[in-house]
Amino acid sequence: MGRVIRSQRKGPGGIFKAHTRLRKGAAKLRPLDYAERNGYIRGIVKEILHDSGRGAPLAKVQFRDAYRYKLRLQTFIATEGLHTGQFVYCGKKAALTVGNVLPLASMPEGTIICNVEEKIGDRGALARASGNYATIIGHNHDEGRTRIKLPSGAKKVINSNARATVGIVSGGGRIDKPLLKAGRAYHKYKAKRNCWPKTRGVAMNPVDHPHGGGNHQHIGHASTVSRESAPGQKVGLIAARRSGLLRGTNKVKG
Repeated sequence: MGRVIRSQRKGPGGIFKAHTRLRKGAAKLRPLDYAERNGYIRGIVKEILHDSGRGAPLAKVQFRDAYRYKLRLQTFIATEGLHTGQFVYCGKKAALTVGNVLPLASMPEGTIICNVEEKIGDRGALARASGNYATIIGHNHDEGRTRIKLPSGAKKVINSNARATVGIVSGGGRIDKPLLKAGRAYHKYKAKRNCWPKTRGVAMNPVDHPHGGGNHQHIGHASTVSRESAPGQKVGLIAARRSGLLRGTNKVKG
């Protein structure tokens, strides 16, 4: 009987929890209301914040409450070019300007968007990392569906009434600069979670990992492993559809 391996120990709680103390809260679009569905509502950018463990800056946007006499602060993901004091418009009738939030149906094909809703009213789920964006490929007005290209290159069809922010997420080019030294990686992951440094399985003993042991650092069997395998065996390429080097050019289906 071997030891309980690292991937089994990663579960709810324990030392692998996310480090959330310094985080500024969830970054979401406004809750979908009458003003956004039928007209627009104006907000003002109060401040741009750094969020611990997140590559993209956040923006605090102040709106007037549509139903009560009070102000509401929303935390948006900052788009490239957003600044304090800027007016941000959210809704069906808002102008197509960087930083504004519109339903996909109100934007033409080829628009660069970010923080896109996957389902109507989920307040933003796709293309939210720093420097990321999605592109509107086409609208199907009969079915009320819009086809978008995600940052991964995958195409996705979503409801045309789902909202998105115009522009690209701020903080782009973050990964162009190499980390260069272990100390920078240490501080990067210290803000995120306990996932660095990561010891390779082949560098362990047989008791610690299925890839451990042997007189040379080698796996000794296929690295692909079944989806149904026991938790202590489930390391390497899990349920791989294919393995090996990618040969030739990749054709993206339009």
